[in-house]
Order: sequence, then structure tokens, then C-alpha cells
Amino acid sequence: MGDNVIRLHKSTDIPVVTTLTVVPEPAPAPLWVRSGRAVKHAVTHENTKTAARAVARHSLYVVGGARIVGRRAWDGRTAARYERYMRTAEAAGNMELAAEWEERGQRYRDARHRRRMDLLHSPLDAGKSALVGTGMGIGGLVALGIVMAIATKDVSDVVTPLMAAVEFINLLITIVQVVWGPAVTLGPFLALLALWAVGSKQHAAPAWALPATVRNGEGEPITPSIVVKALRDLGVPALRNAIKDMGDAGASMLGPIRIAGCGVEVDVTLPSGVSTNEVQAKRRKLAENLSRHEHEVFITIPQAARTVRLWVADSGALDEPIGPSPLVTDETMTADYAKGRAPWGQDLRGDTAALSLYQRHLLITGLSNQGKTVALRSLALWVALDRSVQFLMGDLKGVGDWAMFDGLALTLIQGPTDEHVMQVTEMVESAVEEMNRRIQAPPGTQFPPLIVVVDEAQVAFMCPAVDDEKRPYGGSKATSRYFMAVRKIHNQGRAVNVLMWQGTQDPTDQNLPKLVREGAHTRASLALGTEQQARMALGDKAVDGGAAPNMLRPGLDKGTLVVASDGIKIPAGQASITVRTHYIDDDGAKAITDRAKALRDGVTTLHAIDRGEQRDPLADIAAVLGDASRVLTADVLKRLSTLNADAYGAWTPGDLKRVLEDAGAEPYKSDGRMVVGRDRVHRALTNRDSDGSASADG
Repeated sequence: MGDNVIRLHKSTDIPVVTTLTVVPEPAPAPLWVRSGRAVKHAVTHENTKTAARAVARHSLYVVGGARIVGRRAWDGRTAARYERYMRTAEAAGNMELAAEWEERGQRYRDARHRRRMDLLHSPLDAGKSALVGTGMGIGGLVALGIVMAIATKDVSDVVTPLMAAVEFINLLITIVQVVWGPAVTLGPFLALLALWAVGSKQHAAPAWALPATVRNGEGEPITPSIVVKALRDLGVPALRNAIKDMGDAGASMLGPIRIAGCGVEVDVTLPSGVSTNEVQAKRRKLAENLSRHEHEVFITIPQAARTVRLWVADSGALDEPIGPSPLVTDETMTADYAKGRAPWGQDLRGDTAALSLYQRHLLITGLSNQGKTVALRSLALWVALDRSVQFLMGDLKGVGDWAMFDGLALTLIQGPTDEHVMQVTEMVESAVEEMNRRIQAPPGTQFPPLIVVVDEAQVAFMCPAVDDEKRPYGGSKATSRYFMAVRKIHNQGRAVNVLMWQGTQDPTDQNLPKLVREGAHTRASLALGTEQQARMALGDKAVDGGAAPNMLRPGLDKGTLVVASDGIKIPAGQASITVRTHYIDDDGAKAITDRAKALRDGVTTLHAIDRGEQRDPLADIAAVLGDASRVLTADVLKRLSTLNADAYGAWTPGDLKRVLEDAGAEPYKSDGRMVVGRDRVHRALTNRDSDGSASADG
């Protein structure tokens, strides 16, 4: 429908007829529709739901409290709890304990029978006692009145005590008459309040009616009833049926719940017919039943038969840092390779986790970017504070993670190429030659520790390069140079303090052969992808005992290691321990290596191993002397062998002496031992170069 409206045109003042179309407003909804919507909105509103849950919750608290009080009263008046404990012991297969509970129940029944028989005679005895007591009471009051009458010479005082007693009784009756009415009125309300208090304390209401914080269970303390319910709901039929037969006494399966660091620990003795691996396989469900994340629950197998040990973290506690390393905070700390332990981090109980490195080969594995290099480097930083320890290092990542050991390690090779793998392989082979030399030394000879560190060792095992004799550098065959060199050190190195430390990613049979894995005395793993990788990293025994690095969260549990070693304190009966390692950044690591360098006379670090070139023995001797004023001839020979095994591996002290004497820098004795003087060697080099230059000029 349109209405005609006459308007004047702005420029011509000519009337213009305009038709306006008026759209009618929609008719309002019927009243019953609007009422229904309002009711639906009111019913479904969150405030309404919250109020309804609150009303239901507090009402059900009373019902639940009555049920709890009733059960407690029933247990107190009957032998029900003894029967329940006896069934629990029978379900657990502990017949001796079951017989003990049966005997206790029988003693309770006997005592109850005697009490009931005594009740049959109690009315007569009570009447006699009342008559005797009343007579004695009245007689006493009269006697007291007689004494008062004699004292006051007034005969009426004879009944004064008796009348006072009567008046007191009358007062009590009056008080009861006044209080009885309110008490009868308030009594039911007080009883309901008491039942509500019991029910609210035990959360005796369905889960849907409980507050959100209680339903979520975040931060909920671990109690025996919570553990029993979590085990009952695991989905293991034999366990569920056994707990059902036990009734509320299922908590008798549990040992004491002990505070353990940032969580609690409890031993659970499983009923007959339930194996420990059935519980281990349900780790995620058990964690969820305990209102925890999977990484916050650890299941291990202690020495006791048919027992699992649960460690449950406080909610969110494992996401908190553990603090700096003592190596960073204590600038006076030193190390003792033979008797000391490296402060690596903390275990889950919050105790210091310290690792002994003495004569133990080491293997650390894990996915990329989980903190493997930092964990391996922190051990090297600690042992570097023992001035007797020597290092040969190969970093096949080559991004500078080990650069601070320049001037501390005898050899430091950094890079990911095949050429770097060749050099690292020859470095390890030189350690094998040093090991053989030590083995052939007279019995009782003491040797300084020589630690060979190869980070990103999977690069070496996967290297396709071959040498001139067609022998591969990588691989796991008997012809593989790197593989065989590592195996030789694993076989005999620890006896003469030559140790092999390796860090590798993502262990498989291709990049970490079985014989190399099993040759390490200390095996540690960060987060891994699968249980198969966990078995490769730690071994079947550790994984079967509860070790699960594959359950760690990549990216979130950086620096958290599962360690299998006799060099670290592991709780009795366990095959592994979880350690949260301290993080030492590059600046902190450099400060520690600076302290380690200050303990030494000076070390010249070789950054490459030359192969096949024409050697200058005198120049090489000067190079390996470094900044030290004098070096033992035996150490010079070792450094030359490390520099180039082909040229100097077979040298004897006589060969070294001949070269030095020919150059006019012969060795000499210092404190009874033959040494090579740096000044003499440099003077000989200067004189030789001057003579060569003069000859050339002439």
C-alpha cells in the first residue's frame, strides 16, 4: 500500500508527487509462544542450572550423610567390618591375614554376647543401687543437718540440707521443662545439619551435582578411596570383581601414601589373578581416573611380588622449572672423576639426582630438540672440573654447542659432513690405539681418564663414505670403521679409563646398532615416539620395569630423562629413574669451562686430523705443546698420535728423542721425569727457519 506525498523541488519549487511505500510491522507473537520461550530460557539458563545443581547437591548431601552415618553405626554395632576385612584378605590371597580377621571378629562377637547378658541383670542391679544410693544420700543429708543443728543450736537446721537438695531437683525439672520444647523443635534440624556436614565433607552426591572444581578434580588430593576407585574403574574385570568383594575395605590393598617430592607415592598389592602389566597397560586411564594427566602418573614395579608402585604428581607440578645447576651457582665447585657424582638434576621426589661417571660408557638418546646435547654437555662440564680428565670431542651437528671446550679438549671436531665423520672416526680410532697402549703397559700403571664424546652419533652410523680400501665409515658391519672403533672401546676401554660417550637421535637399528646400545653402562632417554624406541634406548628390562620415555611429552618435557644405570641411586626394586635435568645455557657453560681451563696448564685443541700429507715433525711437536712450558714426553707422544695416527701412531720415545736432538731441542729431566721444553722447541724452529731463509737469500 502507498501514500501520495506532495513535496516542492529544491530548484524549481514545482510540486512533485512522491509515492511512499509503508511496510506494515509484523504482528506480535501470541502470548503463549512468548511465555513458552521465556520459560525455556529460564529453564536452560546457566544460572538456573547452577541453582538446581546446588539445591540437589545440598539435599543429596543429607541423604549421603545419613547413608554414611548409618553404615558407620552398623559397623560399630555388628561384625560387618571384620567380615569385610576377611573377604579382602581372601581376595588378595593372604589367608593368614584372613584368619587373623576371623579371630578378631569372633572375639568381638564374644564380647558383644557378654554385654547383652549383662543387660538382662542390669535393671535389678540398677534398682538395688538406686535404693542403696538414695538411702545413703538421705542419711548423709540428715547427718549433715544434725551437725548443723548442733552447731547453730537450732533444731530446724536438721532438714535444711534435705530441703536444699529438694529445691535443686525442682530447679533441674524447671530447666528441663523450659529447654525441652525448643530442643524438640530444633533437634531434627540439628540432626539434618550434622548429616549434611558429613555428606558435604565426603562429597556424597552424584558427580553432576558437585561443583565444577570438584567434578574436574584439578588439584584434588590423593586419598585411599580415590586410588581404590581409580583402580576399580580401570576396566580390568578381575580387579574390579576383587574390589567389589572387598567392599569399602579395598583400601587394604594400599600401603601408606607417602609424600614424595612434588607428588605422592603408594604401593598397591594387587589381588590374586591380576598381573602388574595389566595395570601398566592402563596408565592413561588410571591417570584420568585420578584426575591427572598421563605424564603426571608413573607406574613402576618394586621388589614385592604382585605389587605396583604409583607416583602421582601434584597437578601441574611437573611443568614448573627445578632451578639452576649447582655448577652455575657454586663457582668453587670441583669434580672428582673416581669418587664424585655429577649433579645432573632432580628426581620426581625432589631429591638431587647425581650420576657417577667412573668407568662407565654413556648413551643418551631422544627425539630432536628435547635437550639431549645440554644433558650430555652438563656431565662433561662437571667432569671437566677434574684437571686429570682428557677429552676427545666430535660434534656432528656443528652449530657450536661444544665450542666452549676449545682449549680444553685435545681434539674438537665440529661439522655434519662426511669429511667431519671421517675425522671423528679417526679420532675414535686414535683413542683405540691409546687404549691398546695402556693395556700393554705394566700392571698397576695408573692412567688419566680419556673420555671420547660424539654428539649426534647417528650421523656417523649413517655415513655412506668409504675409504681407499673400500671400508665404510658408517654402518654396523664388521668392516665399518666407526662401529668397530666404538665396539673396541666398549669391550676393553673402561679397564684403562678410556670411555665412550654418545648422544644420538631417534634410535633405530640403522642409526644405533644393537651392540653399541648394549655396550653402554649408563643409558638415558628423553622423549621418544614409540615403546619400540624406548626398548632400543633403555633395554627390555628397564621398559618392562616401568620405564616409559615414550610417555614423555615432546616439547613440554624437555630435559626430562629416564635413566637406567648403576651409577645413579634408583629406588629398590626399580630398573630406572626419571630425572629432570638442570638447564645450563651456553653462557653458563662457557663460564664453567673457563674455570676448568684455569685448573690446567694449557691445552692445544686440534680442530682437524690431517690424513696423508707430508708432515713436519718439529712443527707438529710445537703445535701439540700448546702454551705449556713443558710437557711429559709420554703426553707429547699421545698428542702426536691423536694429531695423525698414520704418521706418529708407531712412534716410540726414541723416535721423539731423535727428532728433538737433531733439531737441538733434546728432552730433559724435570722432577725425575723426561719432559719436552716449549722454549727449546720454538727456539729450534726459529733457528731452522732463519737458516733456511739465509740460505735462500744467499
